[in-house]
Amino acid sequence: MDFSSFVTSVITSFLIFVVLMLIFAWLSRKPGNQVIYYPNRILKGLEIGSGSRNPISWIKEAISSKEDEIIAVSGVDTAVYFVYLSTALTMLVLAGIVLLPALLPIAATDHSVKLNSTNPNETTMAELDQFSMGHVGQNSPRLWAFLAAVYWVSLVTYYLLWKAYKHVSVIRATALKSPEVRSEQFAILVRDIPSLLEGETRKEQVDAYFKDIYPDTFYRSMVVTDNKEVNKIWEELEGYRKKLVRAEAVFAKSKTIGNTEGVRPTNRIGFLGLYGKKVDTIEYCNEKINELTPKLETVQQATLRDRQLSSALVFFSSRVTAASAAQSIHAPMIDTWTVEDAPEPRQLIWSNLSLNYYAREVRKYVVYVIVALTISFFMIPIGILSAFTTLQNLTKILPFIKPVVEIPAIRTVLEAYLPQLALIIFLAMLPKVLMLLSKVEGISSESHAVRAASGKYFYFIVLNVFIGVTLGGTLCGNFKDMKKNPGEIPNILGRGLPKNATFFLTFVALKFFVGYGLELSRLVPLIIFHLKKKYLCKTKSEVDAAWAPGDFGYATRFPGDMLILTITLCYSVIAPLIIPFGALYFGLGWLVMRNQALKVYVPSFESYGRMWPHMHKRFLAALVLYQITMLGYFGVKEFPYAALIIPLPIISLIFAFVCNKKFYGFFQHTALEVASCKLKETPNYERVYQSFFPPSLGSDKLDVEYGDV
Repeated sequence: MDFSSFVTSVITSFLIFVVLMLIFAWLSRKPGNQVIYYPNRILKGLEIGSGSRNPISWIKEAISSKEDEIIAVSGVDTAVYFVYLSTALTMLVLAGIVLLPALLPIAATDHSVKLNSTNPNETTMAELDQFSMGHVGQNSPRLWAFLAAVYWVSLVTYYLLWKAYKHVSVIRATALKSPEVRSEQFAILVRDIPSLLEGETRKEQVDAYFKDIYPDTFYRSMVVTDNKEVNKIWEELEGYRKKLVRAEAVFAKSKTIGNTEGVRPTNRIGFLGLYGKKVDTIEYCNEKINELTPKLETVQQATLRDRQLSSALVFFSSRVTAASAAQSIHAPMIDTWTVEDAPEPRQLIWSNLSLNYYAREVRKYVVYVIVALTISFFMIPIGILSAFTTLQNLTKILPFIKPVVEIPAIRTVLEAYLPQLALIIFLAMLPKVLMLLSKVEGISSESHAVRAASGKYFYFIVLNVFIGVTLGGTLCGNFKDMKKNPGEIPNILGRGLPKNATFFLTFVALKFFVGYGLELSRLVPLIIFHLKKKYLCKTKSEVDAAWAPGDFGYATRFPGDMLILTITLCYSVIAPLIIPFGALYFGLGWLVMRNQALKVYVPSFESYGRMWPHMHKRFLAALVLYQITMLGYFGVKEFPYAALIIPLPIISLIFAFVCNKKFYGFFQHTALEVASCKLKETPNYERVYQSFFPPSLGSDKLDVEYGDV
């Protein structure tokens, strides 16, 4: 990529962000768009305020907002995400303050390596390369400064991660000490219940077991059932109820248009309503509802009576007992009476609760193998992608396009955007597959599945995007040289690393300017909402569903952020010019996402910061990759003191071990000291119990019957 393409990419990305920000300021003023730009506040009954629609005030509001306000509006998990963003931003700022003024002059004034340019009058990316470590000569004494920089970045990261872990622990403890009654704090999830004795029911077995261990605080149990059939009927019944409400709304509206008697809606009962007998929709829905309601009640009773599984939710009258039980060993064998913290009722993945210990273990390792193969498989297309989207390589493979790409305007646009856009679109295919694989493991809660999917996605994008693009972009263009002299591969990689930094510079700029511009403007959700509202929505519930904002989507958002952090870290010393771009990404991300947390997104779960240990480990994984990269690059530079970097990865592993021992236990379980804090009112234990009842089985009548099963 030449210098003009780089400048074009950065400037146009910035202009796109400015345009999108102005679009946001204009569209958010319109009353009809408030449900898109302020749904969180609307759902919580908060004032939108005229000042919040000022083009600049959203920035002021984001900066002035306190952590307590974020927790109150968007939950602890969101506050923890901002701790991660601020930690990454602070690390890059502290790194940049030292590295930019120190390393740039050292690299630029080293004349032992001449710029490799065929035309001295041509402004190429080599003019940026002279500010990188690649411009420093082999075994130069100047490399000492770069070695010291590696240590500086590492030490700053250790300090900030330790400080952040302590801070998040305080946030979690404060939230769990809340005097508010939360159902999950009085319950545990029990799996791997042993086989029944003759003449004993599952509920009798569970009640007897826990009454014996906790005679004073045991309240009652809820045996998990196989709900496949009842869920199917319940979903079908709910579907007809929604269709009935919609049909009645259409019928009522038709009375206001010309014909006072109205036009009764009809539909065909074949596949997707495309063929079959035409029926009156209102009458048909009423018939189906009347038919399915008694059928549902019959199946509900049969499910509660005959389809009990080897898992249960057990409820206590004390938070301390529930917290203690969740972290205690209840049976001599690990595959019997397995106990864990109960997640929020809305988080439970009911279909996974029936899986026994060995099924979960086998599934977990099978999924690990599948993910490893997926990562290995995608290495090939990512490498090909990086080669194909480099115009120099593309014209070699497809020479017939050379006349087109030689047109200056087309060449500039293609070099500025083609590789980055292709990579971003390519990555959009993966998240749902990884989430599905995480749930297949047998995980019991949505938040745990999100954490698992996030980890898979992180390692995928780091190994395939960062390493894949680095290797593919460097080696594909030098294939002939490698074939002639395989021993030159390390040197080829060494020469290529600083040049690859220019690709990642534009990739980061595109991500934070265009990505956050689209996030702030919410153009896609806005267009989809108005199209649905005009052509599809007939009832208030359908309109509400059309503008429902969803949550942050941590399974993909955090790994995407970690990719940028990994890129910036690994190139921070090799090409320090990338540091301001990384800092801008996290700074702008902090501002935009602060606005979205206060006004837009509504959390779908609350895990009280249990994502942080995963964030911390990924942060350290990126740091270790950075240290290993620098060790290898100093070796390519033939610097005899490169071995001085060897202690750093070891220190990182020791640091991770110490943090895990000191902090992780509290994130795995609730500390009894925290659970013992007083509540502001005596809990309604029956309400706590009822909150966990599956919607398809939710009936007071059935609950009474279930209690006697």
